[in-house]
Amino acid sequence: MEEARTGRLRVTQTGSPIGRPADQRQTLVGLGLGRMSRTRILEDTPAVRGMLTKVHHLVDWEEIGGDSDS
Repeated sequence: MEEARTGRLRVTQTGSPIGRPADQRQTLVGLGLGRMSRTRILEDTPAVRGMLTKVHHLVDWEEIGGDSDS
């Protein structure tokens, strides 16, 4: 069984949604993106990871700290 992920992801849109299928544009909006260079901090969940997989060619992302007990 896979370990539960904790933490957050910093997601930045690097590609344009112009000319992309509607479902990819809607996925960017669902992630809180939609404009070039927009960055969002998102919880690291399986749903968010799936969305990132769908638009991986339009975004850059990195894991950021989230293991603190605060």
